[in-house]
Amino acid sequence: MFKSLKSTSTSLILLGVLAVVVGIIAIAWPNVTILALVILFAIYAFMLAGLQAARAFASKSAGPVFGYLLLALISLAAGVVALVWPGPTAYVLVIVVAAWALVGGIMEIVAGFGSGETAGTRALFIVSGLVSVAFGILLFARPNVGAVTLALLFGLYSLIYGFSQITAGVELRQVGKSFQSLSPLKEAA
Repeated sequence: MFKSLKSTSTSLILLGVLAVVVGIIAIAWPNVTILALVILFAIYAFMLAGLQAARAFASKSAGPVFGYLLLALISLAAGVVALVWPGPTAYVLVIVVAAWALVGGIMEIVAGFGSGETAGTRALFIVSGLVSVAFGILLFARPNVGAVTLALLFGLYSLIYGFSQITAGVELRQVGKSFQSLSPLKEAA
């Protein structure tokens, strides 16, 4: 058990260090972060195109074959467009994130007024929903600034996440040491 705690704590610490490094890079070079997100989107689109093509050729009737091939071509085109025109692709990704934040925020506000939750949980839903709506409106209003803002927010999130994982790993390691020191007492009893 103690070995698994040490292994888990080491994993948490390494994950935290990696997240901190990614966060520093995202904050230091937000334009590189934006380009990396566009490239990841292109890779995703290419993988999706391959999977849709595979589904097309695995289909037994002509109707789904045509549909899957059409989806594969659209995904392939999206990947090519992302690589050829990364600027407009980043703009579109910001608009998608803005729409996502806006709709998600509205849904959180609606959930905050739903029944069955404690007052604290409902207040948390409403506040986080308002923050999401404000973020979505900000991104819609200034999408060019929004791309850099997203990169900086991603960097900040990575830093916070990284430090929390490092802290959790260190605390877990200390808990493991506490259990190890209690182990001889358990055997003596």
